Amino acid sequence: MGAVSGIGLGVTEFGRGLRAGRSAAKPITVFDTRGFDHAIGCEITDFVPEDWISNTPPERLGRASQFSVAAARMAVGDAGLTDRDLRSRPTLIAIGTTDGESRDLDQLAEMQVRAGPGSMDAVVAGRVPAGKLSASVALDLGLRRVEVVTLPTACAAGNYAIGYGCDAIRFGDLSLALCGGADALCLKTFAGFYRLGTIAPERCQPFDKNRKGILTAEGAGVLVLESLESALRRDARIYAEVLGYGLNCDAYHQVAPNEESVARCMSLALEDAGVRPAEVDLISAHGTGTKANDITEAAAIRRVFGTATVPRTVSIKSMIGHSMGAASALASIACTLAITEGFIPPTINHVETDPECGLDCVPNHAVDADLAVVQNNGLAFGGNNAVVVFGRYEGDPR
Repeated sequence: MGAVSGIGLGVTEFGRGLRAGRSAAKPITVFDTRGFDHAIGCEITDFVPEDWISNTPPERLGRASQFSVAAARMAVGDAGLTDRDLRSRPTLIAIGTTDGESRDLDQLAEMQVRAGPGSMDAVVAGRVPAGKLSASVALDLGLRRVEVVTLPTACAAGNYAIGYGCDAIRFGDLSLALCGGADALCLKTFAGFYRLGTIAPERCQPFDKNRKGILTAEGAGVLVLESLESALRRDARIYAEVLGYGLNCDAYHQVAPNEESVARCMSLALEDAGVRPAEVDLISAHGTGTKANDITEAAAIRRVFGTATVPRTVSIKSMIGHSMGAASALASIACTLAITEGFIPPTINHVETDPECGLDCVPNHAVDADLAVVQNNGLAFGGNNAVVVFGRYEGDPR
């Protein structure tokens, strides 16, 4: 697994940040925030592209592509795969995103306004086309026998990518896939959420009675998915199993979530995984910290799990913010770490649980836990929902 996040670079540091309840919130510096009453986000300030990008000049890549390549290289190294391993077998690269390289578009628009159309040439020249996040990974890894897919299903896109990779392996198309999501902070998305009145002034407080909205964020998460036979053959460390997933798109409303549809997506995932609701030990919620999302998601969870048997339900967005297309990919890594390291990450910034949510969100401090099955929810604008179920690998205890 590879993680680029505001609370840690690399899966080890990301895991430490989760366990510690670290917050990535800080004033945004990557774009001009003049004119906004508040502009706190979860920006990554310690990322050095040259540390991770080997075969592509970093200036040819947008920031989201840089994050994608870095997370993929981290994941490949963590999986014990060599360049020869990757180049000798068919591979899928599936990266989900909300904005692609919209930060580049922000810069182009500003340059055109300030200096005229000719000013765009310097930015465009030599760039890998915007949105080709997966192609950037393939190019930097030097892969030729590869399918590259960039999935633009907004804030559920990381889970969509994992589902895509899961199917490719299940159907025998290939035995190895790099799947995840990436996004970079951009003015377009920040301003859009700000105009909707959903940007919190200081902190993200999912499921809290006095929550005020999201904090926009950036980052990337990439997981190496592999068939069990292939992993055992090369004596790989196995973190967990992808037991199943569910997808749906209700198209109910551009921005408002639909309780029935969210519940249906969770049921589809559990059915695909062969898991009963009572067997789920933890839910990693979409948990944005907005009034509408948290109440709707909590109600959908109760609809599926019953009022008395709802598992503990956390939101890591309280720590890392809402990283859009990277959100469910980073949450999937958090789910896997929770299983393998035996802990539940907290929902930080929590003061008083909203009675309309009524969930045990593990407030403020991580707790030790023996987890066998963990569910990861990803919900997106336009009714794009994706839920993935992870399970503890019960084979070789390594």
